[in-house]
Amino acid sequence: MDGTSEDQASRTFLANIHVGDICGGTVAEVTRSHLVVTLDGFSARPLGTVSGLDVSLRQYPAADMEVGRRITAKVIRVDLDEGQVRLSMTATENPDLWAFLTSLHHGEILSGTVAAIERFGVFVALDDGPAHPLFPGVGFITIPELSWRRFAAASDIVEIGQRVSCEFLYFDTWNGEARLSLRATRPDPFQAFAEEMTVGRTLRGQVTGLVPFGAFVEVADGIEGLVHLRELAWTPVAAPEDVVQVGDEVTVVVTEIDRMRRRLALSRRQVSPAPGLR
Repeated sequence: MDGTSEDQASRTFLANIHVGDICGGTVAEVTRSHLVVTLDGFSARPLGTVSGLDVSLRQYPAADMEVGRRITAKVIRVDLDEGQVRLSMTATENPDLWAFLTSLHHGEILSGTVAAIERFGVFVALDDGPAHPLFPGVGFITIPELSWRRFAAASDIVEIGQRVSCEFLYFDTWNGEARLSLRATRPDPFQAFAEEMTVGRTLRGQVTGLVPFGAFVEVADGIEGLVHLRELAWTPVAAPEDVVQVGDEVTVVVTEIDRMRRRLALSRRQVSPAPGLR
């Protein structure tokens, strides 16, 4: 079979495979990061791939994973253009977990208990979810999804044992977990602020942080804007700490409100006229 005929045959074969199907096959190659699988019914070349954590949530490579081994796995993606099927053995290894996660819908509200707090996020043991074979909970909230407001650590927002209700974002097939958002269940203070605010408005605020390109100023409860380096003073400024310090009370002018990206641009120099124009 020449290359063109083989490609057409593989596309025809893949067109009959759908996400959620259970496929059998034989391991053709074991690499550092994934398995390559020859699927039953198409022996011309391997079409299946199983990435590391899709082999087993516990370890990769599994101790008995070798070329020639027969496997059964669930289809989690079909890519006709690439001529590949992404498979998950963890789905067949943990059927109750996969059944629960695939039954969830974006925007659904899920309740549970904070099971662990890590520097990269928070694990949640969901009320209606099964135990996770590897993690403290089947639900997970990344740091940005904890709160609309800026905070230093996840423990500033939640504590272990706390009851939470979160919005389901998506099924993370890599880790076998439900990605959640706590902040999505609460009003966004920036949008309420933007409704009342207009460009050109003068505000008082406190400097909350300094970065090489400017200073952050809190102008309302939980609402911070950036005063860019060039907007800190009429004269050139090399570093923000040359003109302001954290904790300083300053007067600023609103120069831009970006509701989509939740960004507020401020100017300190526009509060007063340029030197020589007084």
